[in-house]
Amino acid sequence: MNEIEQEFQKASIIALRDCMGLQPTETLLVVTDEIKREIGLKLHEVGKTLCKESILIEIKSRENNGNEPPEAVSEIMKKVDVVVCPTAKSLTHTQARINAVKEGVRFGTMPGISKETMIRCLNADYDKIIELTDFIAKKLVGVKNVRVVTQKGTDVTMPIENRKILPSTGVLREKGTSGNLPSGEVYLAPLEDKTNGRVVIDGSVAGIGMVETPITIDIVDGYAVKIEGGIEAKKLKETFDKAGRDASAVAEFGVGTNYKAILTGQILEDEKVYGTIHIAFGNNLTMGGKIAVSSHIDGLVKEPDVYFDDVLIMTKGKIIGFEI
Repeated sequence: MNEIEQEFQKASIIALRDCMGLQPTETLLVVTDEIKREIGLKLHEVGKTLCKESILIEIKSRENNGNEPPEAVSEIMKKVDVVVCPTAKSLTHTQARINAVKEGVRFGTMPGISKETMIRCLNADYDKIIELTDFIAKKLVGVKNVRVVTQKGTDVTMPIENRKILPSTGVLREKGTSGNLPSGEVYLAPLEDKTNGRVVIDGSVAGIGMVETPITIDIVDGYAVKIEGGIEAKKLKETFDKAGRDASAVAEFGVGTNYKAILTGQILEDEKVYGTIHIAFGNNLTMGGKIAVSSHIDGLVKEPDVYFDDVLIMTKGKIIGFEI
């Protein structure tokens, strides 16, 4: 086993043993697809050494993030202790995940995961990630509006009053917890039909990749009404059009808190990058919102100034009052 494979093996152990808290008496279900088969198989093989039973299921890769897995797979998800999903498209925003979590299953999603991301991010100091994640989450308590401004033209205000604040550290050891692996973000669902302004996505877009030409999105009363840019903007608009009007609804605001994460073009890692924020469009039922559509697309914004009400929390991507 070469050095990269050794690090891959180590990262897989950390994911299951340390992040998911997999125990010798428990059962594990690994759901993967033809695109992420190598990672799914590695987690399955490692799982067999850590728990009572590891089950591997390969499904056909979904067309979009948020598309449901087959019904039979959804049923099996409810009957194990731990589920991990290394898949090309995200199963995070699915009813299958919601139903499994209601049964007490610990559920880790890994959309678009790569060996490199696993090796890099799963070897981070999780105490540091937890500390920063909690720092941001506490700052959000009682906030009514979030405003994001950048030099490239973003100026958007998102009302968030009384919305549930969701810190995601990537440590999912408690019954009925779920999130991304690896993780490091704080996110929530802005109030529907209330977001207004302009977002300029200059990092990456879920399912599309790195953005060469920034995507300018004008938002009126919670919906993207105008999308301009290059080929990435065209692809984004096509995705919205295909899924229906609610696919263009503002669904999420998030802040990255993983200091090991870097921009790769894969949103799983990109949205965790320290010093960035992301705004998503589409389904947000899993985070306490009301938008039900079979699509959830995150867009990454670099070097933002972020205000919680009128208080500046982040300046040019640097969180004020916290040293990395």
